Amino acid sequence: MQKILDLISEEMMRAFEAAGYDAQLGRVTLSNRPDLCEYQCNGAMAGAKKYHKAPLAIAQEVSEKLAGSEVLSEVSAVAPGFLNMKLKESFVRDYLRRMQTSKKLGLETPEKTKKIIIDYGGPNVAKPLHVGHLRSAIIGESIKRICRYAGHDAIGDIHMGDWGLQMGLIITELQKRQPDLVYFDSSYEGDYPLEAPFTISELEEIYPTASAKSKEDEAYKADAMEATYRLQSGVRGYRALWKHIMDVSVADLKKNYDNLDVEFDLWKGESDVHDIIPGMVEDMKKGGYAYESDGALVVDVKEETDTKEVPPCMILKSDGASLYNTTDLATIMDRMAHYHPDKMIYLTDKRQSLYFEQVFRCARKTGLVDADTELVHIGFGTMNGKDGKPFKTREGGVMRLENLIREINEEMIRKIQENAGQKGYEIDMEEAVDTAKIVGLAAIKYGDLSNQASKDYIFDMDRFTSFEGDTGPYILYTIVRIKSILNKYAEQGGILADALIREAVNGSEKSLMLEVAKFNATIEAAYEEIAPHRICAYIYDLANAFNHFYHETKILTEEDGQKKSGWIALLALAKEVLETCIDLLGFSAPDRM
Repeated sequence: MQKILDLISEEMMRAFEAAGYDAQLGRVTLSNRPDLCEYQCNGAMAGAKKYHKAPLAIAQEVSEKLAGSEVLSEVSAVAPGFLNMKLKESFVRDYLRRMQTSKKLGLETPEKTKKIIIDYGGPNVAKPLHVGHLRSAIIGESIKRICRYAGHDAIGDIHMGDWGLQMGLIITELQKRQPDLVYFDSSYEGDYPLEAPFTISELEEIYPTASAKSKEDEAYKADAMEATYRLQSGVRGYRALWKHIMDVSVADLKKNYDNLDVEFDLWKGESDVHDIIPGMVEDMKKGGYAYESDGALVVDVKEETDTKEVPPCMILKSDGASLYNTTDLATIMDRMAHYHPDKMIYLTDKRQSLYFEQVFRCARKTGLVDADTELVHIGFGTMNGKDGKPFKTREGGVMRLENLIREINEEMIRKIQENAGQKGYEIDMEEAVDTAKIVGLAAIKYGDLSNQASKDYIFDMDRFTSFEGDTGPYILYTIVRIKSILNKYAEQGGILADALIREAVNGSEKSLMLEVAKFNATIEAAYEEIAPHRICAYIYDLANAFNHFYHETKILTEEDGQKKSGWIALLALAKEVLETCIDLLGFSAPDRM
């Protein structure tokens, strides 16, 4: 189903052509003066020089060709040469009716289905998730959902940090504390215990303790590096301990990501590509790409067009150890071999942009990806406190993600109970808790996603949890209000399936219809630009349009049955659009708030 803007543009292009001008001058845009018109065309201004004619004269000629338009009810040529227009109510009605009966509300199916891998999450195992992990999870999950809805095969990979020095630190500290564990007995040949010798809480205490010791004690750090080497070399006991660390950590990670309604298709980490690194490095050497520089192995990735210095991509350190670069390149090679993706999207802090530029260039130069494989890095900004600095706890430490979610939920419980009291109905505690989780998640996700990913933003709990303004709770409150109207209509004996969208009878109804009609263009733009914030901006405008219509219109008390039925059908479609959009953003709406 074509976007409504394209249909209007086609009508205007035919008029330009009929008037003897280039059809391409008829491209239409949304009006920047909605108080004057709904859409506008500036083609006459652009054509004035080409045709040596006053733009207003061109505009007047074109407007005359639209006298019997089935699309436009009003077209006016305005000095110095603008074409202002309004749509016919019947055209808008028919467009929305087609949306109702079309798959995915009229979103067009792509000509080619792409396979897209989205690399997001990126937690280190054995460490609790903190607020620094929030943006990657939220943005990546939304991008994955948008790609899928747009008709593509999207795969989400958590890409855990599970193979570096941190593992050696944990193993070393465990050995200091429990030297008699069977894992450290090199002569042991039996099966290792199924149960880990630590809990997740103990593990989360062990790592920072070991990390602090390694910074103060060179011998301790040397032991940890040796333990890392032995693990990566395949020592049985160390591999068995590593598996325990992974099992305990992944179970905890899944619980925390479940609370965010974030789901990964692949739970892969750096360890998954460890065995293919030697072959990859050897191929880079044989191909003449990799060479030694100050003892390290590097690949030049600078290009003639560079305006700033782009350092070589280091493949191996001087001691022969792998780096993040190495595992990221091996991961790209592994993904190409097993999934053949058309595109790979990476979500990390924007400060890593140069790093990914190096890695992507190296992957292309060394032939790890096909020439037409897209490699995209989405660098996101920082989530800051009201002081403008990275978000911290009241004590000044990094806040655990589960604590942030708990604080948001507690605030939402308070507001939901307060709201129920003001409206004169009781809400039991169990329902309040369940609703708070839904609304709290919306507050967090919408608060993040409504910002352009690359920008820093202020995490303001009072604003994010407000039922008014550009917030997640406001969007949900709007959906709940529509649900309530539809339920009451059914209680009155109305049959929703029989309701049919009709021509708008007032300005606020038409404005709502025009907002609903922008759905497929919004989703297409959000996919093409990899920009969830486009959806947030859209549903905020749509929610505002509905609430304006709601406050101006006595929907359920309307005596004209056909008029009421038309409004109900429009509300049902608006609700479907809103619910589809919030699902793409990664949250849902309760039945009441």
